Amino acid sequence: MSGGRVPIRHRLVTRLLVTSVLIAVAAIAATAWLATRTATRAISQEQGRSLAENRSVYDLLIGYAASHPDWSGVQPLIEQRAAELDRRITLMTEDRAVIADTFPGPSLRTARPAAVVDPLNLDLGLTGGTDRIDRRAVGPFKVSPAVRAKLRAVADEQLACLRKMGNDGEIEEQPDGRFEIIVATPDPIGVASRCRIGTPEPATGSEGKALRSLGRLAARCVDLDEKTQRLEVLPDFTAYLIPLRDARPVPAEESRGYLDAVGAARVNSCVEKSRRTLLQPYVAPAVLLFITAPDTGVDQTTFTLSGENTIRIVTVTGAVLVATIIVTVLVGRRLVRPLQALTDAVDRQRPAPVSSSDEIGRLARALNDSVHRRDRAEAQRRAMVSDVAHELRTPLTNIRSWLEAAQDDLAPTDAQLLGLLHEEAVLLQHIIDDLTDLAAADAGTLRIHPEPTYVRDVLSQVVDSHRGRAQAADLDLTMRIDADPVLSVDAVRLRQIVGNLVSNAIRYTPPGGSVTVGAYDTTITVRDSGVGIAPEHLSKIFDRFWRADESRNRATGGSGLGLAITKHLVEAHGGTLTVRSTPGQGSLFTVRLPETVAGPGPT
Repeated sequence: MSGGRVPIRHRLVTRLLVTSVLIAVAAIAATAWLATRTATRAISQEQGRSLAENRSVYDLLIGYAASHPDWSGVQPLIEQRAAELDRRITLMTEDRAVIADTFPGPSLRTARPAAVVDPLNLDLGLTGGTDRIDRRAVGPFKVSPAVRAKLRAVADEQLACLRKMGNDGEIEEQPDGRFEIIVATPDPIGVASRCRIGTPEPATGSEGKALRSLGRLAARCVDLDEKTQRLEVLPDFTAYLIPLRDARPVPAEESRGYLDAVGAARVNSCVEKSRRTLLQPYVAPAVLLFITAPDTGVDQTTFTLSGENTIRIVTVTGAVLVATIIVTVLVGRRLVRPLQALTDAVDRQRPAPVSSSDEIGRLARALNDSVHRRDRAEAQRRAMVSDVAHELRTPLTNIRSWLEAAQDDLAPTDAQLLGLLHEEAVLLQHIIDDLTDLAAADAGTLRIHPEPTYVRDVLSQVVDSHRGRAQAADLDLTMRIDADPVLSVDAVRLRQIVGNLVSNAIRYTPPGGSVTVGAYDTTITVRDSGVGIAPEHLSKIFDRFWRADESRNRATGGSGLGLAITKHLVEAHGGTLTVRSTPGQGSLFTVRLPETVAGPGPT
């Protein structure tokens, strides 16, 4: 299995996190969109209704203020309206003194008013118009009953003319007692102008007197020279500056340009200001209007979900839930599918498919490696059992054969027979000792007892003990040591290590060859001029029971455990065992021990 960590973008937890975040974001976005749309619509509807209610109350009170000089009679009016709207309506002066209140409730001294009720200074945001003075505030500009009758007669004549010309309309009475004809259909040919519809009748009586007073006040505001100019105001409060020549008005066509030069905006502003002055005694003073909830006294917009909004919320929420479930199931199946494949592969004891590089891919590779190691271990176990049986069978068979021959008086029971039996028993003991060492190495219980040791002494003992076999095999066994190194090793185990390597070299070196044992620093070598090891066998020579001769003939080799035990013993010392070999030229085994040199050598 390849090492290293899985990149973050390929990790299973990253994919799960991204999927969860996407699902959560989609659900939150859909819910937020739905809540926003529903709340916005409901609030807009409620605000529209509340604004319409405020406008109706405001218009009602403006009408009352325009036709009454004070607020003394407003209580019944606002009580009726408050009952219809289920709201608390309160009127207060600008210094927050209560004028009228429909319900007792919390103090409104610090509350924000819904509007300022002043017929002479309208709230254009509530009226939606352009006039600052309410038309119902007429005061001294209201025509007398006699003039009203004449004006009605004129309006009837104009309507009759309009109908005679093929059009139609209706008469609408204005707050000041004048009449206005509303033309029913479009008038492309100017029928209304032919019937003098839209042309105000001259003011007379009290109305004329009030308009002249208005003109004089506006003239002072404009700062006109009354000897050369005169300001004339019509019943619709349109103002004209009329130049005077010898105390008489000049023709109209000559005065228009003069009016434009003076500035209509300034004149109209002064007319409006003067009109407020004249109307002030006839209208109620400005007051603060509060429209609040009856119980809390708070001006707030509340809303409840309608049936349509409820259905919309349920529908969208259900759709989001279904979409979330579908996405979760699809993603979950995609993530679980590799795990199911791994489970099936393990159940069927076959290699697992590796389809990704994330944690699941690493798990699949780990399982495949585990299966491979298991199969290899199983094959090694079977081979080991077979090899152990073979190695034990040969000496046991020999011992049994010789004993049976002695029992049957086919072989004499003499020193030669006892020697043969002893040799086979020693071989059995050697195999059992080797297996014991291997078992201890596998279990981690192979113990060594290091102590300062002269390497020369140990190697000399090994060479001396093998010199007889070397001479019998016609081999030259020599030793070459640089200086006299002292290492902290287990002397018994070191003799076993070097002895196994020398015995192996003697076994595979033909007569006339040589075996050399060397040492320098912390390195021990055993070189031979034997048959060598084929390159394809170098990786197997330290395996248990491995022999180049697969027939396992006793004449061509030992049990195949020596090199395996030697490698474990070297590693137990913290060292390494390597081999280099050239077929036909010999082999070189190198033992490298840790650079742990004891102090003074043994005495």
